[in-house]
Amino acid sequence: MVTVGMNYQVIEGKGQEFEDKFNAVMGALQGADGHTTSALYKDVNEAHSYLIVSEWSKEEAFTAFIRSEAFRAVTDWGKEQILSERPRHKVYKN
Repeated sequence: MVTVGMNYQVIEGKGQEFEDKFNAVMGALQGADGHTTSALYKDVNEAHSYLIVSEWSKEEAFTAFIRSEAFRAVTDWGKEQILSERPRHKVYKN
């Protein structure tokens, strides 16, 4: 199993929109091969800083997901309208 931390910086005033989109994407994640669970966390000291923590059965499953068209569509939307900088991902192997 691997845990992935995905760090996002959101444009000021776009936090609720980011949170709503995350909740919509959760449906797609539930059906993703190898996905176990995901949760969204918000930094209490920096309102536009978010962390998504996901657990996957193996790193290859996560890699396949982030290369998928569904993930690409969400990230393209985010780059154009929601994110203030490029997301940073870190894989933690258990």
